[in-house]
Amino acid sequence: MIRKDAVEIVCNYVKDDVIVSANGFISRDVYSILEKNTNFYMIGSMGLASSIGLGIALKNPKKKIIVFDGDGNILMNLGSLVTIGYLQPKNLIHIIFDNQIHESTGSQPTATRKIKIENIAKESNYKVYTINSKKELENKFTKCKKSKGPILILIKIKKDYTITNRITLKPTKIKTRFTDSI
Repeated sequence: MIRKDAVEIVCNYVKDDVIVSANGFISRDVYSILEKNTNFYMIGSMGLASSIGLGIALKNPKKKIIVFDGDGNILMNLGSLVTIGYLQPKNLIHIIFDNQIHESTGSQPTATRKIKIENIAKESNYKVYTINSKKELENKFTKCKKSKGPILILIKIKKDYTITNRITLKPTKIKTRFTDSI
């Protein structure tokens, strides 16, 4: 499964939820598939989607917060896994698309070839699910939406040769419309 297919599957189930998406191709894919005011697209802030998602989840406990993250992004901010696990936001689903590369910046390898993010998340008190297929993602995600978090869904993906268009919204517009909508 490629990243864009996995993003599309998840977007089918999160239409009314708040989304915080990591910078790079992940945000571009979300923007092209499910553009809405309650999406916060990270532009140029590698690794911070999980921290921003945590803050939003804590301030809005009645809303489901979905964080779209990449393996390269979460490796830039591993401490957020521990903090999320410690604070235990019941409304947070953290999705990590793991292709073992920094795809948005030229496909340099990440440490997930040897270091298992899912093990770090388990030790940090997340409920953890590892996904390897589209069907498994569809089945597991519907169950996760009804469960209390924090939940980490690690989706194993392949390199995607499709490059989605850039986000055309200015960062100030993204921030303003997002804060106004939640």
